[in-house]
Amino acid sequence: MRVIAGQRKGHPLKAVPGNNTRPTTDKIKESLFSMIGPFFDGGKVLDLFAGSGGLGIEALSRGMDQAIFIDQAAPAIKTIHENLRSTRLLEQAEVYRNDAFRALKLLAKNEHQFDLVLLDPPYKKQELEKLMLQLSELGLLRPACLVVCEHDKTVELPERVGSLRKIKAPTYGITVLSIYELEEESE
Repeated sequence: MRVIAGQRKGHPLKAVPGNNTRPTTDKIKESLFSMIGPFFDGGKVLDLFAGSGGLGIEALSRGMDQAIFIDQAAPAIKTIHENLRSTRLLEQAEVYRNDAFRALKLLAKNEHQFDLVLLDPPYKKQELEKLMLQLSELGLLRPACLVVCEHDKTVELPERVGSLRKIKAPTYGITVLSIYELEEESE
């Protein structure tokens, strides 16, 4: 695993020890950022179910100003800190160990808003529709925010979830990247 492009291009990233975390492959990461970027002019990213932090770190390397990383597993939190330190991106990041739904409520309470949200939960524990609804209802999404859901190809996500509309859903082997955009409220 490595940072693919941007300021930290080529920098190696550690994986979370053990078999409980499935890192996004470099090929999928490269395809994803080609579709949604490939580079950013500032902004704030939320990497929920962050694992090693690879997706959020890639977004920072490609120009996002700030990232919030959340994971429930202690080994993942330790790995995220190590990867942020080694890429010298620690000052642009906040890392929290928490349950995803509880974390979203805390982020809303602290009035955070995001330009990009990365949702890559364990394939067996996915509640992507519920997470997207909560992101929208809690006001965590800035206008034109993109929400990326990485999921198993056996999972079919709807075209719309609340105020989010699916704009792409390419398949890579057993993985699908469903990309949603927040729609502007019509007057």
